[in-house]
Amino acid sequence: MLSRLRAIPHVTVSENALLREHTRFAIGGPARFLIDVSAEDSLPAVLAELRTSGCAVALIGGGTNLIVADAGFPGAVVRYTAHRIEASGDSIRVDAGAVLQDLIDFTVEHGLKGLETMTGIPGWVGGAIYGNAGAYGHSIQERSECVRFFDGSCFREIGNAECKFAYRESVFKHSKDWIVTSAALRFEPADPAALRASADAILKIRNEKYPPSMRCAGSIFKNLILANLPESVRARVPAQVIREGKVPSAYFLETIGAKGMKRGGIQVADYHANLIYNTGGGTSADLRELIELLKSRVMAEYGLALEEEVQYIF
Repeated sequence: MLSRLRAIPHVTVSENALLREHTRFAIGGPARFLIDVSAEDSLPAVLAELRTSGCAVALIGGGTNLIVADAGFPGAVVRYTAHRIEASGDSIRVDAGAVLQDLIDFTVEHGLKGLETMTGIPGWVGGAIYGNAGAYGHSIQERSECVRFFDGSCFREIGNAECKFAYRESVFKHSKDWIVTSAALRFEPADPAALRASADAILKIRNEKYPPSMRCAGSIFKNLILANLPESVRARVPAQVIREGKVPSAYFLETIGAKGMKRGGIQVADYHANLIYNTGGGTSADLRELIELLKSRVMAEYGLALEEEVQYIF
């Protein structure tokens, strides 16, 4: 199987690759195979070979919101790594393997308004589409015209409505075998200098909250839609914590004493109750135990089921 995979153009195969080197948490054991595919035409052949061999497959992107088991993954971890960014007027076609910040910087330099509020969010474009990434009241769905993906048998493109974007949601989260390969985005013309000033101000704030060297995935839990909360819970939420119709998960976590909590080398920040990071030597088991403890305490106090933004590979 390995020789056949390596014979496919634009494919790189690594054996026993430590996944902790490919995640923001810097946690996780080895994958039996790590397979990077840098051209769309090669993707079907790689997946067909893995399917024929019976090898378990996990699909990942930049590893930003990823928790990997300490034991690693016994099969093949596949990444689509094509990263072209091409502009045509106020539109951009971008590959899923492009670094999100590279795309944001590209739009700023070309005077294209719409993604600058996402400055500093780590990861790749494919993951941003998958999780409908966003910040400061804006998300990538606002700029997405269509998304191209491989559905396991053929390549397809669907428009914005068919992507079923919602808060940190898309159709791709519920179709795990679909692999986003590119997206077409549309923007509004703007002054590059003004966009850069806005982006730099946002980056400063983000870096103070989530230092680039911090081994974390940003916020662990999704915020909650105020209108979807039970009346008994809404009555307990101070008006000043509500932002754009959402209640930060950090509010509920802070009230149950989350700040500063630790499990092994994993800790909740003492300044932000929805930020969990690896202080060094943390394990996946520690991280999962702390996440479950936080969820159980919020459930006991409020009857709310917090939902993680992170994804798991076990």
